[in-house]
Amino acid sequence: MPIVVQKYGGSSVADVSRMKQVAERVMRTRREGHDVVVVVSAMGDTTDELLALAKLVSPNPDRRELDMLLTAGERISMSLLSLAIRELGGDAISFTGSQSGIVTNDRHVDARIIEVRPFRVQDELARGKIVVIAGYQGVSYRREVTTLGRGGSDTTAVAMAAALGAAYCEICSDVDGVYTADPRVVSSARRIAALSYEETQELAEAGARVLNAQAVEFAKERGIAIYARATTSALPSDDPSADGTVVRRYPPKMPGAVIGVASEHEVIVIESTAPTDEVLARLDTHRVAGKQLHAAPDRLTLVISRENLHEGDRVRADLQTRFGDRLRLTDRMGALSVVGAGINASFENLRRGSEALHAAGIRWSGVATSSFRITWMVERARLDDAVRLLHRTFLEQQAPLVP
Repeated sequence: MPIVVQKYGGSSVADVSRMKQVAERVMRTRREGHDVVVVVSAMGDTTDELLALAKLVSPNPDRRELDMLLTAGERISMSLLSLAIRELGGDAISFTGSQSGIVTNDRHVDARIIEVRPFRVQDELARGKIVVIAGYQGVSYRREVTTLGRGGSDTTAVAMAAALGAAYCEICSDVDGVYTADPRVVSSARRIAALSYEETQELAEAGARVLNAQAVEFAKERGIAIYARATTSALPSDDPSADGTVVRRYPPKMPGAVIGVASEHEVIVIESTAPTDEVLARLDTHRVAGKQLHAAPDRLTLVISRENLHEGDRVRADLQTRFGDRLRLTDRMGALSVVGAGINASFENLRRGSEALHAAGIRWSGVATSSFRITWMVERARLDDAVRLLHRTFLEQQAPLVP
């Protein structure tokens, strides 16, 4: 039977009632003739609650011990969902990330999957069982428990789908797909029916929280279609984009079309006149990953996500001691991005966005581009206003495509 991998986010399994609804949906998938592998996140806000608990004990919790603590949330979900499926007559078995064969590098809190060895999963599928896997976690080659960072359950699901040669992978949450902007910020945002892998990766990197960038990377490598849809939606039909977003490989759009606006509030900007190699080496010591880097012979500007600045107080103190007034951290900026295939075929989109921000009195302090994205650094306090402004500029007002 063809294999389907389904991932259910924390809101989808937040309580027993929702857990039972997920179990019913899993059983419907099974009755349609699929082998089913289910990946689950921790229930509701469990991960945030565990993290808050850790910080009550230690302001700068050790990363290894944090991983040991946080992975408990997904283990609770996998066991309860397995029990719920059994109550409906299904034959389910639950596995942790390590038991399911998720092998990662040797980083804690933000590990990356380097290999999937799904032998136990394949054995249980061959026995006719539904396999439920704890998302967000794996085991390093040193046999240490690791976590995969924000959106890590997506990564677990798509990596497993790729390793199993699944027909497709569903990412189910309380949102019915990927939108042109966060609907909580932009009331006129609309669902995007289909996206390319590259566009989806850029949206994820820019702060959109429906899909994880590393997950899309796995899907792209193996050509796995991802269906982002609501947990309450029907199972995929012949037109899976009818009530969700399908991410897959397809011919590129006309260059210059903006498909979405994304933002990230919690970013920190590091500006330094100290030797770049020394600053980056110090950040590597603390395992701080950067998002954007601009280096000149006499100056370094680095943008990092706050979520990648673990042990924040300790890192700040170390940098201050090491570099003094040669290094400055700014913690009041946000990242504002527009995304689309060939968005920088000319400077038209960059100029248009910058002019709109200037006309609205929204100052920006830096800009970065790629083939699929333009990102402005703006004051965090004006970030939501800027998102609404650029959504109107690029997606609500009809603009000519850049040839």
